[in-house]
Amino acid sequence: MLIGYIRVSKADGSQVLDLQRDALIAAGVATEHLYEDFASGTKDERDGLNACLKALRPNDMLVVWKLDRLGRNLKHLVNMVDNLNSHNIGLKVLTGQGAQIDTTTSQGKLVFGIFAALAEFERDLIVERTNAGLASARARGRKGGARYKMTPAKLRLAIASMGTTQTHVGDLCRELGITRQTLYRHVSPSGEIREDGKKLLKTP
Repeated sequence: MLIGYIRVSKADGSQVLDLQRDALIAAGVATEHLYEDFASGTKDERDGLNACLKALRPNDMLVVWKLDRLGRNLKHLVNMVDNLNSHNIGLKVLTGQGAQIDTTTSQGKLVFGIFAALAEFERDLIVERTNAGLASARARGRKGGARYKMTPAKLRLAIASMGTTQTHVGDLCRELGITRQTLYRHVSPSGEIREDGKKLLKTP
């Protein structure tokens, strides 16, 4: 069975799905097997894509208009296709860069193999540059690693805010410029200070 996925970045009417939908229908995808999203490709969670992936079964083929409609980046694409292959599900790209990809054919597997090699090469370069940067920093007497974004002032505000039921954790994190992980490492959901918070404030 052919399962199609289509996506545009904006839901304000400035972008439409018609071109992608027509192309996938022409390629043999039934309208009831089309899944769509109005969301940026950089988003981790896309309802349409999640539903599409859940609908796929062994021997099905996932069809997309362009490769960039599907994945956030090369690494994400490679991991996704590896997962599809492990479940005996194919991927076919209709146009644009990657239009030769049909993972059910030898040529398509070769093309995607090149993509996978490039993703690995990119990952190795990032690791190499990071290690070189850390070594250079150590040679100058600096320690590597990112600084904590939590500060004593932010922590005091977080303690006061988490103690009230009206606080929305996501809004608080955005306001403070920290992640949920950082917040909960310092403060409990009820507003009680934790060990990392005590260390930051240097309290017993």
